[in-house]
Amino acid sequence: MEKGSVLIVDDEESIAHALEKGLKREDFLSFVATSGVEATHLLTKREVDVAIVDLNLPGFSGLQVLQYVQSNRLLTEVILMTGKATIETAVSAVKMGAYDYLTKPFEDFDRVLATVHKAWEKRQLLKKVQELEKKDGPRDSFHGIVGRSSKMQELFRLIENVGSSDSNVLVLGESGTGKELFARAIHETSLRAGRPFVVINCSALSENLLESELFGHKKGSFTGAVNDKKGLFEEANGGTVFLDEIGEVSPMMQVKLLRILQDGELRQVGGVETKHVDVRLIAATNRDLYQCVKEGKFREDLYYRLNVICFSLPPLRDRIEDAPVLAYAFLNRYSEKLGKKVSRISVDAMQSLQEYRWLGNVRELENVIERAVVLTKTDVITARELPPNLLGQLFYRTEEGTDIDMIHLSYQEAKERAVAVFNKTYLSTLLQQAAGNISIASARAGMDRSNFKKIIKKSGIDTNLFKKGT
Repeated sequence: MEKGSVLIVDDEESIAHALEKGLKREDFLSFVATSGVEATHLLTKREVDVAIVDLNLPGFSGLQVLQYVQSNRLLTEVILMTGKATIETAVSAVKMGAYDYLTKPFEDFDRVLATVHKAWEKRQLLKKVQELEKKDGPRDSFHGIVGRSSKMQELFRLIENVGSSDSNVLVLGESGTGKELFARAIHETSLRAGRPFVVINCSALSENLLESELFGHKKGSFTGAVNDKKGLFEEANGGTVFLDEIGEVSPMMQVKLLRILQDGELRQVGGVETKHVDVRLIAATNRDLYQCVKEGKFREDLYYRLNVICFSLPPLRDRIEDAPVLAYAFLNRYSEKLGKKVSRISVDAMQSLQEYRWLGNVRELENVIERAVVLTKTDVITARELPPNLLGQLFYRTEEGTDIDMIHLSYQEAKERAVAVFNKTYLSTLLQQAAGNISIASARAGMDRSNFKKIIKKSGIDTNLFKKGT
């Protein structure tokens, strides 16, 4: 399957054909132009993802090709090729908007391929961002759940398939993956839609309070029980009960839940009468419930009663391709809620969102976007509005000391320490935004690449930390 299209522009046939052959092995569709003029004609006729352009083309130069791409607002990412004598010009071109530059002759062809891959990924991201900016663009949403990835589409189909069923459901997933949202979607696609959907977090209440909430109580059954009270199972009769954090319930409560599932019968706290209820139970947990069964912490018979149909929700880091559409869904929500006209997320910001690991999952992403909408003073969310931890692991790490510690140092020592902290913070942030690409980071810093590398080395920064996929 072809990844994308690459235009090679070079008047040296040997270099052009070597590039074409290497890119073909990587499943790129590549074609060659031998002059800048020919390149602009091709760019006019067809959409090109990446252009690798020799800087020193005769007549219409590589810089002019770059300017043509920019003036015509083409989405093509331009990578310039240059000899060592003109690296300074290539760095200037990066500042003008070129993605990167490569030096000829190519000493490391793997680096050439890696640069093309990254440029193509940025191009795909830009296309996705522009698509999401369209008000009438596609929004893959299923009963409030947002996701375009194959994993989410599979879960959507599973929800539809169990819609006509009345079987109990177990939803597994890390905190922040949207377990309640899935439970609600299952209810809304079932025959019980329109009937009550009752939610309770089992870990939020003590055992006695949880029992009273679920099953109800009779007046005088315990201190504070001044009236009879219906339980949530009774209130949800005919509908669905969602028990979040089911793995936290006590052994005694597990027995009572098992009776509901087996016979549909409950008894209020302090009561003697048995009541029959018709409810569908959806339970959720972020724990390994099967492991709890093996350790004797959760009843095996209850586990299998709950686990008739199981949904395992992937963490956001395992469906990171959903980050852009989720980000725009939250952007629209909080722009409207806060009365702000924020309509776009910059490519640099989106790149940071896609490279972060999201240990807090969708909930963390939602918080980040809400914060960014609050902070931005324009209609665009940029990397400046994102939390520091998204922009680099070392952004706020200052092992070298704080301002208070520096009071005990001499002026020279304090100055050296402050400079070291600044270098690590500043350079790490640039490298994070450039996905570890030293050429791009040095260009953004307005520094020569070799001097930039020297400062990185002196600061003890491992550039591999910032490269995609590491």
